[in-house]
Amino acid sequence: MVQATTFGHQGYGWQTGGERVSEYREFLKSKVMQHNESGFEVPDGELNPMLFEFQKDLVRWAIRKGRAAVFADTGLGKTFIQLEWARRLLGEKCLIVAPLSVARQTIEEGRKLGIDVYYTRSGSDLKGDINITNYEMISSFDPSVFNAVVLDESSILKSLTGKTRAKLIAMFHDTKYRLCCTATPAPNDIAEIANHAEFLGIMSRVNMLSAFFVHDDNGWRLKKHAEQPFYRWLASWGMSIKKPSNLGYDDTGYNLPPLNVNPVFIKAVIQPDGLLFWNGLKGIGERSKVRRDTAPSRIKAVVDLVNNQLDCQWLLWCGMNYEADELARSIPGSVNVQGNDTAEEKADRISAFQDGEIQVLITKPKIAGFGMNFQNCHNMAFVGLSDSWESYYQCIRRCWRFGQINPVNAYVVLSDAEMPIYENVMAKEREATQMSDNLIANITEFEKEEIGKINFGKFEYEADTIEGDGWKVMLGDSCERMREIADGSVHMSVFSPPFQSLYTYSPTERDIGNSKGADEFFMHFSFIIDELLRVTVPGRNCCVHVAQVPAMLVRDGYIGLKDFRGDTITAFEDKGWIFHGDITIDKDPQAQAIRTHSKALLFTQLKKDASWLRPALADYILVFRKPGDNPIPVHPDLSNNEWIEWARPIWYGIKETDTLNFTEARGDADERHICPLQLGTIERCIRLWSNEGEMICSPFAGIGSEGYEAVRLRRKFIGCELKRSYFETACRNLQDAEGTGQMDMFEAAG
Repeated sequence: MVQATTFGHQGYGWQTGGERVSEYREFLKSKVMQHNESGFEVPDGELNPMLFEFQKDLVRWAIRKGRAAVFADTGLGKTFIQLEWARRLLGEKCLIVAPLSVARQTIEEGRKLGIDVYYTRSGSDLKGDINITNYEMISSFDPSVFNAVVLDESSILKSLTGKTRAKLIAMFHDTKYRLCCTATPAPNDIAEIANHAEFLGIMSRVNMLSAFFVHDDNGWRLKKHAEQPFYRWLASWGMSIKKPSNLGYDDTGYNLPPLNVNPVFIKAVIQPDGLLFWNGLKGIGERSKVRRDTAPSRIKAVVDLVNNQLDCQWLLWCGMNYEADELARSIPGSVNVQGNDTAEEKADRISAFQDGEIQVLITKPKIAGFGMNFQNCHNMAFVGLSDSWESYYQCIRRCWRFGQINPVNAYVVLSDAEMPIYENVMAKEREATQMSDNLIANITEFEKEEIGKINFGKFEYEADTIEGDGWKVMLGDSCERMREIADGSVHMSVFSPPFQSLYTYSPTERDIGNSKGADEFFMHFSFIIDELLRVTVPGRNCCVHVAQVPAMLVRDGYIGLKDFRGDTITAFEDKGWIFHGDITIDKDPQAQAIRTHSKALLFTQLKKDASWLRPALADYILVFRKPGDNPIPVHPDLSNNEWIEWARPIWYGIKETDTLNFTEARGDADERHICPLQLGTIERCIRLWSNEGEMICSPFAGIGSEGYEAVRLRRKFIGCELKRSYFETACRNLQDAEGTGQMDMFEAAG
């Protein structure tokens, strides 16, 4: 006789009821990737009234965070923000590290705020609470002296040598308060974002790549499902702002004047080495040669341009010493700031230019292209151009910045042979602008929430239920929706849990796969394991399909295997289940090698170094039994020969292609194909460990494979699925299965 079972709700019955629910909600909050606060609150009215409201809020936010980055466009007052941040730390010794020549400008800005900032060349000449030095001098300081550090124009981290960058990160690893200030990064500028996150102690580059990015033929890119989590994470420690309205403030006074970029192409005759005809720029060597060969004509064009307009100041950007030297000889009243000048000479000459005492300043981008405020000047010329868009952008923004009152004219003087360089930089300009706008558009709401301007809330969470003839599928979080299943109403469960794989199929922290590590994954899984134990009939089984998880160099730091099978057994045993047995499912090593490209399975590795070879990864069915006596014996419809075959520790004959069609359920943002459980595996589990008419459960229903087989084999089914597209596909598949069972399940249950 088959015991009747209904879908009726008999109370939640969850261990400690509401406490367990609260525990789960708190756990979900802990899964959100964001930087926790380590600073303190600054009361209203305690910040310098000279700051605009948006600047004050950014200072409050950065102090509250303790370790943060302000990615603000030029002219938005990053210097004021960092100085007020340092002052408001009240007695904490702070070191500001800035590019060469920026220090004096920062000291002057400090005077405007009534803040004393002292220039220092080493740890032996410190004064007061706020000292400033240059990146080149950082090795002369003892970081333990400072409890706060600011990296001004911190995007310079990307251009520093790996050794210097690593030294900075290591030096201030234990510094309590850290602030980075630079212009808005592009969301795909992995180096810049990773450098900042690592310096601030937010996340390592390896962990950031593993969490949010995927590597394909075009390099690293942001995972599609990771976009919102990535922007939310970035907003928790980095404020990106191009104008005050990005954060909900008034833009009055922050409207840029026009920028006029004027390319000037000089006709050049190129004599290629060893060739009859010039066939275009081919590499760095040819670029350098063309720049050198065309220097006289380019320099003459710039000299004529400047000498005809000496009624205003000019800023000339050079890349080569011979360009700067010739310009200085040919333009009356010009001053060349060059690399072999002392730091004091550079600072004095740049200050004189800012004060209007020098009419024409000639220098290189790497000397004065970062951090300097040249709003006094609105005419500039590039005497040649490299392929670096960032260098070009930084030079432009020295003059074209908030506070500039005149249209800015930028002349790019090149030979016609160098037109591809100009086109390359302009293409990068368009791409960077689009990416920066995209970053701001995506991150704005999270930033407003961070500074308390709005309550953005969480990702949209859906719940729905569809029932059919003998089946019910619930859309939603299994940890919550399984509470609607009555105690002891499930006769058997069979499912394949999602493996830990961040942002592969969804962006929400409710997705078990979206876990930062094995500990978090199994903590999440434990809530469902608890529920499975509650709803299962005593003495009955739960069949869990698993496989071992490859360890990857970029994510785990090594290549090998992680014992997901063993960890799953431990997780179930810890929750009171009895480990009852396991079955190995045979796999085709060649098919696996083609699909995964694992070096451990390739023929080439057999000849190269067999120490890397290993067998193909099998699948496993882990069988767990709920303690207690089974009230209704299971009488499977198996022949003796079938039992002999299925009693083997290895199941052969399971076709990897024996699955339901998954293509319609796959979303455009999914990073991988859905991998539904093979129908043959599900059939064997259901026929072995359940009777006709009994209830089969899957907390990860996916596209409905377990339900399809349950209904086809004259059982009932109840399942949960988090993702809408999978849920809808599962319901269609179960509707298709209704005609295969040849009986009404509820009538059979009676």
